[in-house]
Amino acid sequence: MANDREWKPDLTSHVYVYLQVVHHIAEEIRTGRLPVGARLPAERDLAEQYGVAVNTVRRAVRELRDQGLVITVPIKGTFVQAEQQSSDQHEEGEPNT
Repeated sequence: MANDREWKPDLTSHVYVYLQVVHHIAEEIRTGRLPVGARLPAERDLAEQYGVAVNTVRRAVRELRDQGLVITVPIKGTFVQAEQQSSDQHEEGEPNT
């Protein structure tokens, strides 16, 4: 994310600022610029980087957790999580018992 310091949310947009941050971080994850296991910067650092309030970043991180894109480990930080298979896709070749 250090390469992307220029990106800032559009404060005139009708889209909530926290959702703009969510979409940006999610895109970073999808494109591989934030690989699985990568640690996100601390909330205060993200807030400074994006030019938003810490509570805005907290809400964005909570949404990313709800979407299953990141996991927060207390005291350690927030990390990009591997995509989880849905139960429908669970080892399709395996016979049901």
